[in-house]
Amino acid sequence: MAAVHPLNTETAPGGPHPPPWHWRVLHCLTRLSLAQQLILLAVLPATVATLAAIAVLTRQHLDNVTELMRANAQTVALQVATVAQGPLMHMDRRALLRIAQSGTYQPHVQQVQIWSDDGEIVANSETTDRARTQGLQVVVPVPADDGRRAGQVMVEISLDAVERARRSVGINVSLVLAAALFGVGLSGWWAARRISAPIGALGEAVDRLGAGEEASVAVEGTAEVRRLQSGFNQAAGALAESRRLMESRIADATAELARKNQQLEVASQAKTRLLAAASHDLRQPLHALTLFSDGLANGETDPVRLQRIGHIRQCVESLDRLFSELLNLSQLDAGVLQPQWSDFPLDRLFDEISRNFRAVAEAQNLRLVVRKTDVWVRCDYVMLSRILNNLVSNSLRHTHEGGVLVGARLRGNGVRIEVLDTGVGIAPQHQARVFEEFFQIDAHSRPGERGARGMGLGLATVQRLAGLLNTCVELSSRPGRGTSVRVLVRRIAPVLAPPAIAAPGLVEEAEPCLHGVRVLVIDDERSILEGLQVALSSWGAEVMAAQSRAEALALADTWTHPPDVVVSDLLLQGGDNGLDVLAALERHPRGIGDGTARLLVTGETKPDRLREVAASGVAVLYKPVSPRVLRQAMHAQLARVRQPL
Repeated sequence: MAAVHPLNTETAPGGPHPPPWHWRVLHCLTRLSLAQQLILLAVLPATVATLAAIAVLTRQHLDNVTELMRANAQTVALQVATVAQGPLMHMDRRALLRIAQSGTYQPHVQQVQIWSDDGEIVANSETTDRARTQGLQVVVPVPADDGRRAGQVMVEISLDAVERARRSVGINVSLVLAAALFGVGLSGWWAARRISAPIGALGEAVDRLGAGEEASVAVEGTAEVRRLQSGFNQAAGALAESRRLMESRIADATAELARKNQQLEVASQAKTRLLAAASHDLRQPLHALTLFSDGLANGETDPVRLQRIGHIRQCVESLDRLFSELLNLSQLDAGVLQPQWSDFPLDRLFDEISRNFRAVAEAQNLRLVVRKTDVWVRCDYVMLSRILNNLVSNSLRHTHEGGVLVGARLRGNGVRIEVLDTGVGIAPQHQARVFEEFFQIDAHSRPGERGARGMGLGLATVQRLAGLLNTCVELSSRPGRGTSVRVLVRRIAPVLAPPAIAAPGLVEEAEPCLHGVRVLVIDDERSILEGLQVALSSWGAEVMAAQSRAEALALADTWTHPPDVVVSDLLLQGGDNGLDVLAALERHPRGIGDGTARLLVTGETKPDRLREVAASGVAVLYKPVSPRVLRQAMHAQLARVRQPL
């Protein structure tokens, strides 16, 4: 329960009430500085004591003055009574009036009256030379000869002297009080400075110490303050020494971390170079093997040989998948992949996934369920397709019973695409690492399954592609129960007349015809040249082969007209570059022009090479290239250069 400050307004049934006055006073006092509180502590008691003493003395003085005036009036009244005794006995009113008038001539007397024994005023005299003010009346009896009272005399005396005394005392009291307060305040200020100044300096030193600066204070003042200052200097010195030691350790740790990072960077670059070199060197013979296996299959009718060729193709496809993972990662490292945003129905992508993997699932006695959806999304079709293909392929690889489910759920303005399987699952300690590069979990493969184990790059590629799409991948799994992977993409309203989306594999097309097409093939590997010649010739193309720039330019000297397509490797002998060879053929007098399609085929995966290829604008295929993909790419490039402007 939250604590309520005593100054807060309390709520009562009748409405809010202000805090008590003493809480308000305490609140004001807490907002004063130490010096102000000390001065107030010195001045307040002195003021109260001085005022009390002055009040008592002033009261006594005014009482004395009043009594003096009363005694004066008593004296005047007695004098008048003594003189008026005879005339009052004879009721001589004129004599009594003169006696009363003589009484008013006395200082401060305002009125004199002489009363008969029965209370009749027989004589009355008032002052006329000064204004009447508040007065004090004194009544004395007039004795007769026989001891009885003959009458009374009333004398009213002015209290102007008392008022003047009161004013004089007020002025003197103010002067004395001001002098006293000034003296007490000055003494209190001096004492407060003696205490607060060292404490203020100590506070400033604490602020400097908190800011990371070295700080110390002079030891001065009272014994208690000096003790506090000495303790602070010792603590500040120890803290400064600890800070210097910590900074030294941090500097050493930073230097060690920089050295480790440098070693990691060197190791990463060496890994990249090793993978790139190994990938390139291995892709070359694999590419040739792909071409030769296709050539062997053309026209072959022997079932035994066709089965062996099928086994070769399975091995080639397995190797192709491994190299594709390396290529995908290299393209992401090079930064050549950028999202191409478009709007499309998600069900179209789901249909493609169903076609691509249904046969694979059935071959493994698994169910692949892809639920229909009418949702449209805004995303990069190719990147999202690669993400889902990797996820489904990974799920099928690690599922032995049951199957894989692909579906979509609406989540606000987005769509959550889920890939669920009933596979072996992932242990909790491994779930945070499955998206790391080259991380693999030793899972039990299906008996007799070959070539299913990858390189641990599939989910790493998924994570990197999701980052390019400004989304994230969520994973949850239970060992032995299965795994669920979710990707969130943006949802849009359905488009009534959607534009045609060029996505690979959406429409089954007949194999393009290459009869009569003149093709120049440039590759420094003799086996690849021979494989390309076999494959292209079987498709009806006219093939010219060259292993270097010199051979390509020599062919240009002899041909009657340029080839329709130039298919070149990127890296050639002697450090030559396929892009440079294409540029040299363009400069040749009888070389290639706008009517010649250009196609690069390379096994290079270095990031700088990939960026160079992406910047050239030339279509590129990455080895190993299946004959079908090569044939379709050549046909697409021919169609592009032949279409009317």
